[in-house]
Amino acid sequence: MITDTEIKVRGVQIIAKYLGAIEAERFVALIQREPFDYTKWQRDLWKDKTVEELSREAMEFRRQKMSSP
Repeated sequence: MITDTEIKVRGVQIIAKYLGAIEAERFVALIQREPFDYTKWQRDLWKDKTVEELSREAMEFRRQKMSSP
């Protein structure tokens, strides 16, 4: 199990990788500024997809990441 600090660092690194540094900063600011219910957000995030669809998409995403340099 990793520490809370490691989770924060890795999270910011991932966000910065996909959004860029400026948008990652904006994302963090938005999360801190607004009340945020992670459980509700997760519940609503993929409400139109089945578990099987999510699993299939996750496996395909992982396959693509493993095969790219």
